[in-house]
Amino acid sequence: MRKFIRRGLSIVALLSFLVVVISCEENFADIGSGVINNTRFSSNDTILEVLVSNAPIESIRADGLSLNFSPFSGFQGQYLLGVHNNDAYESVEASIVSQVSVDPNTTISSFSNPDNLPFSTQIDTSFIRIPYQATLLSNDGVPNYSLDSVIGNEPFTLNVYEINTFLNRLNPNDPSKTNVFASDFDYDYVTTEGTELNEKDTPDAGFIPTTKDTLLFIRRKASDGSIFDTDTVSFTANATSLVPLPMAIIPLKDNFAKEVFLDNFGSSNFASQTAFNDFFNGVILEAKQKEGTTQGSLISFNLANLSNVTTNAFIEVYYTNTFYTDNTRTEIDTIVKENRSFQLTGIVNNKFVMPSRIYPDNNEVRIQGLAGSEATVKILNGTELSDLRAQNWLINDASLIFYINQSADTTLAPNRLHLYKNGVDANSRTILSQVRDKVSDPVSFGGFVERENNRKDRYVFRITDHLSNLLSGETSYNPELRLKVFNPTDDPIRDTIFRNFNWNTGAVTLLNQDANANGVRRARLKISYSQKKD
Repeated sequence: MRKFIRRGLSIVALLSFLVVVISCEENFADIGSGVINNTRFSSNDTILEVLVSNAPIESIRADGLSLNFSPFSGFQGQYLLGVHNNDAYESVEASIVSQVSVDPNTTISSFSNPDNLPFSTQIDTSFIRIPYQATLLSNDGVPNYSLDSVIGNEPFTLNVYEINTFLNRLNPNDPSKTNVFASDFDYDYVTTEGTELNEKDTPDAGFIPTTKDTLLFIRRKASDGSIFDTDTVSFTANATSLVPLPMAIIPLKDNFAKEVFLDNFGSSNFASQTAFNDFFNGVILEAKQKEGTTQGSLISFNLANLSNVTTNAFIEVYYTNTFYTDNTRTEIDTIVKENRSFQLTGIVNNKFVMPSRIYPDNNEVRIQGLAGSEATVKILNGTELSDLRAQNWLINDASLIFYINQSADTTLAPNRLHLYKNGVDANSRTILSQVRDKVSDPVSFGGFVERENNRKDRYVFRITDHLSNLLSGETSYNPELRLKVFNPTDDPIRDTIFRNFNWNTGAVTLLNQDANANGVRRARLKISYSQKKD
């Protein structure tokens, strides 16, 4: 019985193989993708030219309102603050706009005060703290860090202002839709002298990222303003850690902390988060180029650290309550040190000021993250699509290859680029969608930088399914492709829609299709195909 079963299985397998071969020969005109190389078919390669050109963009989406899925949950993955200039690309001034969270149960005092003693409140200090993304190199008594997400080492001008723009989650023109804040959104705020919320001990010094700010010394003040104690404050990654983290510290004016926070504890303005948002719209941390600098510094912050909310960005208010024995306030009974924290959260947006540059019409294209520039990529131009359809090729592989200009600075060249479709519908509205291979075979789609002799050399995208569908006639939709610096939100989410976000600071110069100038390193489409022999 066992021998009979095995022989039967062999016969079934042979018949199945013959059916597949016969079916393949009968349906060869239906172009698909696969690999065939035997006595009936021959395999070949061909090179098609592509047209690659600069495509500057005006803005990208710079809020996280639609990113309500892990790991973002309503936040962008990173928020940028600072200034960066590079002679080869667009300059950027990156600012952060944010609402401020409050607790309606916040009180001015934590002292039980059973005798209902009168008291006065003295603000000691207030500041914004934002943890840097840093690596601990050593900790021999004093922690030694390196900052992970900073470009440049020059100071920039940093001011904090109250915004007059109400940050609405819903589109004011259509409340059924989520609101959109572009990177060039025009926020309303007053920037005249004296409207800054931040304290400027040295106005001309500017702000520069540093690993040294791990400890703060809070001078506690009595009711007469005299210093009666000094607290040493640090912030750690978790409750059990003793290693302080480096923080960006932005001192704030005492009157701001008093008028917006302390004076409103227990009032209608603190009755709910909605009430506070109506009272105080939020802040903008505005970065500007500092006079006398050429490069600046650009810092990347993670403001959505859901695993440890205490290491997110906060407004900290430290103050002291002095309790008296009676209403004459001449004899002190108790002094209580207090502090309250208010997180920068809710709607948190980036604002990019990036003056557009007109790049020369030569043998290269510039690609830059944020709201910088992309590249337009056109394939199957002229009669190439109809010519290829007439060939009856079976496409085994189709790869778009873009070489890096090695004579340009490759320091900022990103580890990955992304390719997507930029089309229009019947009403001339822009439709952004994924290339089919990004959905059907994301592992092989590519886009990662490839090295040659330990140098960043090229980016390769496999668009086999995309090309096969065009040649087979399954689709005739052949819009221009766009090439951009990759952002984590570029990966598809249960659909084929492309979502235009970018907080990646990468930039790279690629060679275009100019054969005379670029030779074998020109941008091109390489096709591997099989063809039935005569």
